[in-house]
Formats: sequence, C-alpha cells, structure tokens
Amino acid sequence: MPELVFFSGTMDCGKSTLALQIEHNRSTRGLQGMIFTRDDRAGEGKLSSRLGLVTDAVEAAEGFDFYAYLVAHLSRGGRCDYVIADEAQFLAPEQIDQLARVVDDLDLDVFAFGITTDFRSKLFPGSQRLVELADRVEVLQVEALCWCGARATHNARTVGGVMVVEGAQVVVGDVNQAPDEVGYEVLCRRHHRRRMTAASARAAAPISTCSRSASPPTSARSCSPARSGSSNSPTVWRCSRSRHCAGAARAPRTTRAPSAA
Repeated sequence: MPELVFFSGTMDCGKSTLALQIEHNRSTRGLQGMIFTRDDRAGEGKLSSRLGLVTDAVEAAEGFDFYAYLVAHLSRGGRCDYVIADEAQFLAPEQIDQLARVVDDLDLDVFAFGITTDFRSKLFPGSQRLVELADRVEVLQVEALCWCGARATHNARTVGGVMVVEGAQVVVGDVNQAPDEVGYEVLCRRHHRRRMTAASARAAAPISTCSRSASPPTSARSCSPARSGSSNSPTVWRCSRSRHCAGAARAPRTTRAPSAA
C-alpha cells in the first residue's frame, strides 16, 4: 500500500542526503520519481545535501498545488512512481493535504523530509500537518550533536554567534555561516533553553590551566589556547567544559605544618 512517510530531524542530520539516497535506490531499479523542494540552500529548483550532492527539483512555491501538478503530468502521458518532497516544513498545511491525496487517490508513495520545530521550538505548520496525517513518522537515526557533545534536539537561529528568539519563522540560512550573517546551530534542549551557543560558551568559559603544554586535554571538546607561558610553564587553555576537563590542572593541595607542641 502506498504511504505518506515523514522523515524528521534537526538541521544537519542528513535528511536531504537520505532523500537523494532514496531517489538513487529507486531510480537504479527503473522507477521514475518526482522531486519537489522549497527554499533549498542551493537555490530555486534544487535539492542539495551538505555532503555536496545536488539534483534538480520542482520548486513548490507558495500556492503550488501538488495534486493538480501530478494529475496534469500523468494526463500528458508522463510517468511518476513516487514523490519526494524536501524542506516540507515550509509547505502550507493545505499542501500537505494535497500530498496525502496523492497517496490516496493516485496510489503513489510520498516521502516528505523536514524539520519538525523552528528556532523557537514551535511546530512548523507544515510539519504539524504531516505529523497529523502521515502513515509513518520516522526520526532520523543519524544524531546531530550540540557543541557540548550531547544529542542535538533543537534548532537555534544565530546572529553573530548569539542566539535570537524573535523574528520571522522562515529565514533561509544554514549552519556554519559567516559571523555577521543569519545562521543556525543545533543545540541540546538544556543549552537551547539557556540560549548558549558554541560562541557564547567560549566567550563565557573560565580559563583553566592544562597539565599538557603542547595540546589541550583530549576529553575537552572545546579547548583553545588563551595564552602561552614561558618554556617552563604550562600552556593556559580556555575550555568551555572545564569542569569535565580531565587534563585541567587542579590547584595544588596545601598542607599545614604541624604546630609545635
């Protein structure tokens, strides 16, 4: 039976890569699919992955009717065995209804890929409708990581490395943007609640003296040299997780001389 499947996850977890893999696997078996996208990072009419893969797609702009488009395509003698819809969070709820109708009335599998929540941890309308209508919701198993090393579950919008919580719901951007541009970063829930990005964590980190003079402790995930001492002094490292830093030097224990009897 044809299904409407929603593959969800945070940014940078491989959704578009999986969409391209599904297209590859099915096309090599002689099937022909129709690929749709909306506001892809590579530009209009493109489906791209951060791994560098890209393919042509139909841009599903505001007001686009999936069902009418596919009926017209099939009526002209075109072929379509399945549908892929990337960046589905940007679609309107009525467009998700059209995708469900494609499954039910045209007997086509529809694979939708998208982010569930926005930078404020609020559901995208398109994603909400997909959760309501999909036959299956699959959370991608490739885990994106927060700067602290925990599993990233939230998307944060940043400007100059600082997390912002106001603004339009849809602003096209990407991870690893230039500091002065609008960008995004994936965070764990704890650091999303605290509005602590990697940049703000580094800025607020205490300076810890590392016992190794040539390199930061291997257990520290975010160490950077703050200053160097003399040749006989250990390097001072700025570690955003200094309390977890196995190599951070502890203050020497002082012993009090026994008092004379």
